[in-house]
Amino acid sequence: MPNFKGLSFWGNGNNDSRWENENIKVGVKYKKFSKSPQIGKNPLIRSNSIIYNDVNIGDNFQTGHNVLIREKTEIGNDVLIGSNSVIEGSCNIGNEVRIQSNVYIPTNTIIEDNVFIGPCACFTNDKYPIRIEYKLMGPVVRKGASIGANSTFLSKVEVGEGAMVAAGAVVTRSIPPWSLAIGAPAKIKALPPRLRVRNKI
Repeated sequence: MPNFKGLSFWGNGNNDSRWENENIKVGVKYKKFSKSPQIGKNPLIRSNSIIYNDVNIGDNFQTGHNVLIREKTEIGNDVLIGSNSVIEGSCNIGNEVRIQSNVYIPTNTIIEDNVFIGPCACFTNDKYPIRIEYKLMGPVVRKGASIGANSTFLSKVEVGEGAMVAAGAVVTRSIPPWSLAIGAPAKIKALPPRLRVRNKI
């Protein structure tokens, strides 16, 4: 069984409550040496979400419906992952992160603290999809960055601390801290002074 630090989602509040119903199974063992997911206090995991083994999640975690989180992913405290979002595994996600619905995050992606990712954002980790040998590496999103809806990121790009990415942008190169990326392909512009503030998550 997974190690939940808080109470169960339903039942009589005892740790021996049943962890299965028609929509949810928690901690199903799938590899001989894998470990059940570790989830902190006060989780709210909505129906049809799947969390693989070898995942560590902090306190106050919330999902929408149909979320997929694959193995070897580390997630901090106070994180929300919206409906239909996919985290492909071997990812690191910090504290106070908001990932909206329909977001795709591939393996080997790093998202630091206090990041907002808008709906339908798509990250990639393969520069030459299935054509040549390439080390898969997703983007790095530094603390306090804000990512607009429907934006797309090529592999290995870095979004600097406090940077903003406009909706629909196609990010093909790294973005300096406290800058604005806009357009397709995205052009880097100065971030207006009124937007040089911390995300209010």
